[in-house]
Amino acid sequence: MADSDPQIIIPETVNEVSTASSARKRGFMALGAVVLAGALVYGGYAWLTGGRYVGTDNAYVNAEVAPVTALAGGTVVRVAAVDTKTVRKGEVLVELDPADAKIAVAEAEAAVAQALRKVNQTVATGTALTAQVSATDADIRRKEALVSVAAANLARAKIDLTRREALVSGGAVSGEELSSARNAFAGAQGQFAVAEADLAQARASRGSAEGQSSANAALVGGTAPADNPDVLAAKARLERARLDLARTVIRAPMDGVVTQRAVQVGQRVASGVPLMTIVPIGDAHVDANFKESQLRRVQAGQSAELTSDLYGGQIVYHGRVVGFSGSTGSAMALIPAQNATGNWIKVVQRLPVRIALDPDELRKHPLRVGLSMTATIDTGTN
Repeated sequence: MADSDPQIIIPETVNEVSTASSARKRGFMALGAVVLAGALVYGGYAWLTGGRYVGTDNAYVNAEVAPVTALAGGTVVRVAAVDTKTVRKGEVLVELDPADAKIAVAEAEAAVAQALRKVNQTVATGTALTAQVSATDADIRRKEALVSVAAANLARAKIDLTRREALVSGGAVSGEELSSARNAFAGAQGQFAVAEADLAQARASRGSAEGQSSANAALVGGTAPADNPDVLAAKARLERARLDLARTVIRAPMDGVVTQRAVQVGQRVASGVPLMTIVPIGDAHVDANFKESQLRRVQAGQSAELTSDLYGGQIVYHGRVVGFSGSTGSAMALIPAQNATGNWIKVVQRLPVRIALDPDELRKHPLRVGLSMTATIDTGTN
């Protein structure tokens, strides 16, 4: 039998392995190309934006809450608000028993009337004192005239006595006449002294009347009775009593939601006792705690986008940076960190940044204080 040439037979499985290896290589190459393209796109985006967006999920909803306190003491007779209730500004929240306040108002009104009557009496007394001063003036003029008459009588009596004393030695005047002249002179002296004393008393009475009139005029002060200080003080006490009466009805200071209600019907409350809190959810903002290394380019007025865990990423809030807190949270903690120690470890600090929210968006999707938020600030805007 003749020798034949050997044939090399290649199994089909070998061709299949080669084909699969080539496909894998092409797949890896395609994947590499996609990764490279993604890296180039991300690098280009980062290069174009220059890291202008900074974000954090350490952000929470906050608001300027309004504590509702009693401004006057009393017994609670009605509570018109409960927790979770939405109230409007001016809406009645709590009513106190107004009986004591009404009595205080009546007493204050009586005090005003009494003060007016007293002032009117003082004015009338001033008129009487003025007339009394005029009367003393006339009395002084009359007694001055009496003093003049008494002085003239004294001078005439002295002349008569001197003349008779000169005639006694010649026997022209009897001893009886001389005695009569002397008695007349003594009587004239007495009348003159009495007239002068009466004049001095009249002048003293006038000084006393003028002093009383001046004191009375000082009380009146040259003002109308309604403007007298005593009347004004009584009116002020009346206004205070009326204010206390009005404060027995406690109203909402702003729009918001009632929370932390701590008052019940029948409870006796004193002035200054907190009753509940109003949270203005329509005026909420976000306090975003950014790392200190993220705040290099953040400024007030820059725009921000925020999402809430309550609604998810499909609801995006738009806000604007209002400002920065004056300190980090750790610096104002109840027990601040003691960094001046030998085992100090640096910890990246976070600074609260306030972001105001769009009121229209808040009305459509209300938030509550304390909810978690994710905030991203565009540092390329102003």
